[in-house]
Amino acid sequence: MSIKVNAEIRNVAGKGAARAIRNNKNIPAVVYGEKKSPISIELEGRSFEMLIRQPGLRTKLFEIQTKGGKEDAMLMDIQYHPVSDKVVHVDFKRIDVKKPVKVVVPVEVINIEISKGIKLGGVLNFAVRKVELVGLIDSIPEKIQLDLANLNIGESVHGSALELPAGVSLGLRQADLTFATIGGKMAEEVDVKKPTAEAVAATAAPAVKAAAPEKK
Repeated sequence: MSIKVNAEIRNVAGKGAARAIRNNKNIPAVVYGEKKSPISIELEGRSFEMLIRQPGLRTKLFEIQTKGGKEDAMLMDIQYHPVSDKVVHVDFKRIDVKKPVKVVVPVEVINIEISKGIKLGGVLNFAVRKVELVGLIDSIPEKIQLDLANLNIGESVHGSALELPAGVSLGLRQADLTFATIGGKMAEEVDVKKPTAEAVAATAAPAVKAAAPEKK
């Protein structure tokens, strides 16, 4: 589902104009891409601050409505003030909704508590926490879940094993990445073999001295 945003076109650019927008509690932004000239816009500050509290905005289609028309875009970057943490600038990138886009989404591990390897004392190494996906913007999920339920000690999950929605594929070289591994040793590998009773007896038995030769 797309997110509809109303914006005003900014006819004056520069730091001074951007500062004036922030003083009015609004947010300066820009829309660029698709071989078109970038446009500077102004977002209503309070409503946008509320909007960005939602998760997964990087995978959503934004429909930015201005007096000049509608722009289909993706949220690319949000800049924050280093002290107040207020939004000071936003970047949007135009997209063609009929063409695939590349999006980086988080990876979430699930079923850690019932994982076979963890139950046996293994240790989880969650190495890659983000993955690049390619697909139409409406098909790309907010995140990818990595199920550890059947993962045993010594086993790994590579990108090629991730479950993806229909029409969505992995980005370049993502299939070869090792996303998670359960390290450790199986019980039989660390169990020290106990010596047999025969071996113990042989070790404990005193050595038998050779008989002395008879004197003639």
